[in-house]
This record gives sequence, C-alpha cells and structure tokens, in this order.
Amino acid sequence: MPGMGNGIADLQKELTIECAEQSAPVSPGPTLRPARIESVDLLRGLVMVIMVLDHVRDFAFSGTLHGNSPTDLTQATAAVFLTRWITHFCAPAFVFLAGTGAYLQLLRGVSRPALGRFLVTRGLWLIVLELTVVRFGKEFSLFPVGLGVLWVLGCSMIILAGLLYLPRWAVATFGLALVFGHNFFDRFGAVAATHGRSQPLAAAATLGGALWRVLHVPGAILPFGPSGVRVSIGYPLVPWIGVIALGYLFGTVYGWEAPQRRALLVRLGWALTGAFVVLRGINMYGDASPWSKQANMVTTLLSFLNVTKYPPSLLFLLMTLGPMIAALAWMERPFKSRLARDLVTFGRVPLFYYVMQWYVAHLLTLGLSFVAGKPTAYLPGGGWSAATPTGAGFGLGITYLIYVASIGALYPICVWYGGVKQRRRDLWWLSYL
Repeated sequence: MPGMGNGIADLQKELTIECAEQSAPVSPGPTLRPARIESVDLLRGLVMVIMVLDHVRDFAFSGTLHGNSPTDLTQATAAVFLTRWITHFCAPAFVFLAGTGAYLQLLRGVSRPALGRFLVTRGLWLIVLELTVVRFGKEFSLFPVGLGVLWVLGCSMIILAGLLYLPRWAVATFGLALVFGHNFFDRFGAVAATHGRSQPLAAAATLGGALWRVLHVPGAILPFGPSGVRVSIGYPLVPWIGVIALGYLFGTVYGWEAPQRRALLVRLGWALTGAFVVLRGINMYGDASPWSKQANMVTTLLSFLNVTKYPPSLLFLLMTLGPMIAALAWMERPFKSRLARDLVTFGRVPLFYYVMQWYVAHLLTLGLSFVAGKPTAYLPGGGWSAATPTGAGFGLGITYLIYVASIGALYPICVWYGGVKQRRRDLWWLSYL
C-alpha cells in the first residue's frame, strides 16, 4: 500500500531528526502515522462529562452557595465530598492531554515551527476566551476578572511552543522539577491549605506579590491600588506548565507498538498511584495539608484523599494522573457501546464543549430557580458571592438532576458542531474552537 509506506517513511524521518537532535536512541518506532487516538478522545470525553458536575454544584448546590466547603470534613457529608473529589481529575487531564495532543501533531507530520505557531496563537486565543466568553458564561459579567483553566492552559501552550526545540531530556527535567519540586516553596507566600484548598489570602498590590500570585499562590491582585480592577488568579502557572511538558513527552508512546504501549501505560499509571499512596501515607512531603485519623474509617479515608488543588500539589497530581494513565490502557480496547461513542463525541470538541457548558449549566440553574420560586438575582454576576440570599440553591439530589439535564442539552449541540468540523475542513478557524 503506497499510502502506508509513505506514512512510515515520514514518521521514520521525523524520529531520525529527533534522534540526531538528542544524540540518544529512539524508543521502538511506530508502524503508522496515527490519526485521532480514540482512547484519548474517550478519556477526554469522560472527564469533560464529570467536569460539568463541579460547575453545576457551584451554581446550584445550596451548601456551596452559602459558603460551605465541599471538602471541609467538619461540614460536608461523604456524598458532598465525593461530588467535589471526583471532579479533581478534570483539570490535570485537560492540561496533560493538551501536551500529548501537541506531540501527536508532530507524529502526523506537522513541522515544529508550524506547531509552535499554532500553540502560541491557540494559547493567546484561550486567554482571550477566558477573559470574555467564558467569564460571561460564569457570571453574566466580565468583572471581576478571573483567571481559570483556560488561562493556565493558554499560558502553558505558549511556553510549550518554546520547549518544542529542546531535547527530550531537557523537557523532562523541566517538567519533573516543577511537578515534583514546587511544594518546596509552600513555605513562601503562605500557601495555607486547609481542607484541601488554599485559603483566600490578602490581595497582592506589589509587583513581587502579583508575580508570586501568577506563578504559585492563588489569590487576588489589585494592579491599580485598592480602588483598581480586581484580578483573581485561580490557577497559578506552576506546576501546570510542568504538567503540559510531561504530557508532551508522554505523547511519544503513541508512536510505539500497541502491546508495548499498553504495558507501559499500566505500569506507569499504577506506579504513580502507588507513589501517591506511599507519600501520602508518610505525611512528610508533597502536600501542604496532612491527613489525619478521623472519627471513623470513612472520614479517615476522605482525609487521606483530601489533597490540595490550588495550586495542585505533587500528591494531587499523582492521585489524578496515575489512574488516568492506567485508564488509557484499558480504553484502547474496542468499545461498541453507545455510551463510549457519546463520550468520544464530547472528547472531539473539547473547547466548544467547555465554553458551552458554562452557559447551559448557568441558564438551567437560573430557570429552575425561577420556576421553584427561589432567589435568582445572585446568579447573574455573582454565582460565588458570599452574600447569597437565604433560600437560594437546591439540595444535592436536585443538583444532580440539573447536571444530567445539562449533559442532555449539551449532547445534540456537540454532535452538530462535530459534524460541522468534519464537513468544513476548509474553514481553518474551526481548529481554534
């Protein structure tokens, strides 16, 4: 088959160039230039479906609306805690798989300069979306300015564009140093992690304080003094830029033979998960919030799982990325179920889905609150306000019903948009959404 031979030749040429750059032998080579990796789309679709639960909870659950932390074991039930905990897998998967997707572009024959340009322009586009379309979907307002997942993903892509030109060992050193070493700096800037989440800190008004917010400690920045525009950093850059770098290196396994790759995914996934259990058990390094023995076995287990997300600790990343990598091996098996096909549908339009789910979840919560006669004024422009009126929000059961309705509403929209992307490959700008 001539097409197959050309594909092998292209990949061998690409890997030969990389080998010369790094003066190191290349891992067992690929057999074919990969198209879309369905297991990656399947995993991405799964975590995207889970993600909506977190945002619906933010909008609709009365406990969250009235200031109760879902991971505070003195307040939250096990059901509430696990509703929050399961969504911890989403952000690490997005950032890690974004790096993997970048390497897959190289395997498809995209040159490094072209990929670098794409990463920079897409990264800038994600930051613009964060500040405009996504922010409005969250609050029905553009202020206060909030920098969340798309901000950190966009910045990480821009930095990855520069890392493309480094040898793999340098990229690995960079990524591992940030992921495994950033907790050494917890003592600086007072990352006060209580109940698995950093506590709100006083707004940083100095240049040094603002830079530390951007790099490592979440919180508010007042760039123009006490009366200026408030900027809230939800996702500092470190260690997320290390996560995307490691995800990029991880993409090399998709040039391997399938049996070799699956064996590595299983071993690596369970090794990372085991490292989490061991390091968490000794309570010495990797998270600013130690676990402790509680009144019963269930809450003790929840305390063990209650690791810091803002910024994500080493243990948070081991806990989430380990099972995710192991799951990728399992997801390579052929799935014929309708559920798997639906998840792949979501996974193939991740950015479009991410933007739309804010509006769907927000509007459904607003509409149901109105029908139920509950306060609704807090929803436009202040979904997380401490001044939420009495009676706002719903119990956990209704929150899950809104979540299911949100997924149901998103599905036909994503099917339509996925079809547009398939039919209109001549529209280059569709690759940015």
